Amino acid sequence: MKVAGFGFKRDVTLASLREALLAAGGPEGLVAMATVSDKADAEALKLLARECGVPIKAVSSDVLAGILTPTRSKLITEKFGTGSVAEAAALAAAGPGARLISTRVVSQDRTATAAIAEGDGA
Repeated sequence: MKVAGFGFKRDVTLASLREALLAAGGPEGLVAMATVSDKADAEALKLLARECGVPIKAVSSDVLAGILTPTRSKLITEKFGTGSVAEAAALAAAGPGARLISTRVVSQDRTATAAIAEGDGA
């Protein structure tokens, strides 16, 4: 199963999330989108999930903190205990043994990141 993970600022737009998703590989074959729990109800993310016809999986910050990611942001590491919310959320939601098929990409306005993982499901 393919899952797109997202990290984003609170004021993110649908356009920025869509841009990041397209840069990461697009919505084809996705079964879900994922992000940190406290942002899973963001309106722009809900709109993108609806547009792509997939559910949103909320991943707790405790789970994200235990996931090693190939890319690292100092700010995100300090705040969440993982290098990339997008990568960690995608890996967690894709299930045990998941692997990234697209590392995080950042929207041009720097308000959204997306990564895609593939796994056996949770």
